Amino acid sequence: MFLRNCWYVAAWSKDIGRELKAETFLGENVVLYRQQDGRPVALENACPHRKLPLSEGNLKGDTVECGYHGLTFDCSGTCVAAPTQAHAIPRRAVVKSYPVVDRYRLLWIWMGDPELADPDMIFPIENFDDKSWGLTDGGVLDIDCNYLWICDNLLDPSHVAWVHVTSFAGAGTDEEQLNVEKTDRGVIVSRWIENKPPSPYYANLVSFEGDCDRLQHYEMCLPAIGLNKSIYTPVGTGGYDKPYVDETFINISYNFMTPINEDQSRYFWFQHRNSDPDNAEVSKFMNDGAVMAFNEDREVLEKVHAGMKHAKTPYIDLGLDAGAKQFRRILDRAIEAEGN
Repeated sequence: MFLRNCWYVAAWSKDIGRELKAETFLGENVVLYRQQDGRPVALENACPHRKLPLSEGNLKGDTVECGYHGLTFDCSGTCVAAPTQAHAIPRRAVVKSYPVVDRYRLLWIWMGDPELADPDMIFPIENFDDKSWGLTDGGVLDIDCNYLWICDNLLDPSHVAWVHVTSFAGAGTDEEQLNVEKTDRGVIVSRWIENKPPSPYYANLVSFEGDCDRLQHYEMCLPAIGLNKSIYTPVGTGGYDKPYVDETFINISYNFMTPINEDQSRYFWFQHRNSDPDNAEVSKFMNDGAVMAFNEDREVLEKVHAGMKHAKTPYIDLGLDAGAKQFRRILDRAIEAEGN
């Protein structure tokens, strides 16, 4: 069901500190905290004695003490104290430890074989350290649906014409032809919409007047990372093989889906633009718009999940589903290969 030998976003780095935080990822219960020097820790959230969540215990220095009988575990998951039998720590008293890394303001967790956890495999954020690019604060949203419905949605530029009428929609988003491209990390669904007004969300963000050429670039990468790129450029300057002009506005929305279980997902995101790096007002406007739009998606996707899970009649696919179907095939093959 899930690809495990890969990095998922576990939290915003700022949200994990010197307290025990219980989470569930890929159906596994995890407790997160930071050591005294700030390094993050992720352990199985279950004492091996009677499976009381370690998050119900106490943080003692860099170790976690179970709240039932005091079994204490270090950052590697090794039991280092057993107060009721101080001279006979049970050899089987071990909890799983998960590799975790802070990067791009996010805390990443590896849910698979820890021997394979290479931080260089964390999804790259281009231009993240470029001070001429502006960042939004981003956000996190729990959605009561399987993570693949969110992936499908993020490979579907057409839905904006109906779900996001006052934000991301605009002329051409309902019927322009879509291009589907397989890449070495997933799938891209895209289209250039030429000589049309900008969408309401972007109308006051671009630096030029009048109509525009507009790129919708919807990309999904393994395991479940969406890169949505919006490019706005003056009429006649857009196109797949054309260089950017000075007025070109680029916004990239990074979307990270982490499965909680088969029926719930956690959705992290932030936006990165090639202008106004220090303009807090622009960043707030963009972030607020994203929050509104993603809540619109949530309302639809939770009902889609329930409808598909309890369907009484067959469903159909449309042409716009081509990218999503291709990504699911790529993911299925990767999961199958991992199991062999």
